[in-house]
Amino acid sequence: MSDHIEYEARTVRPYAVTGGRVRSSRSADLPLEALVEVMPGAVTSSGLTPEKRAILQHAAHTYISVAELSAMLHLPLGVVRIVVSDLADAKYIRVHTSTPVEVHTGQSPALSLSVLESVLNGISAL
Repeated sequence: MSDHIEYEARTVRPYAVTGGRVRSSRSADLPLEALVEVMPGAVTSSGLTPEKRAILQHAAHTYISVAELSAMLHLPLGVVRIVVSDLADAKYIRVHTSTPVEVHTGQSPALSLSVLESVLNGISAL
């Protein structure tokens, strides 16, 4: 990443980066460990803010977490969550989370896969 983009990202106030928003439609649900994957052709997109370009460049060759992006860009986590959500909405990136998959067991209420895995691990430990 060029020094110019890093410098720009650090000199802009967080509220200016997000357009004054404190959350987006899904940013509040975006976990720290969520991994960002850049979609093909997104890195060469034009008309993006320096922060969006920096995120695309950092994630261009490998998956990178939201927390890592926050540290690398020297931006607050909430700001990075909003920018990542905006990029995902625009289909520049895909966000991978560890949200439990609902498994219907035929009984109500449905148990999440993580609960079933925990039970299996407990049984295995006996």
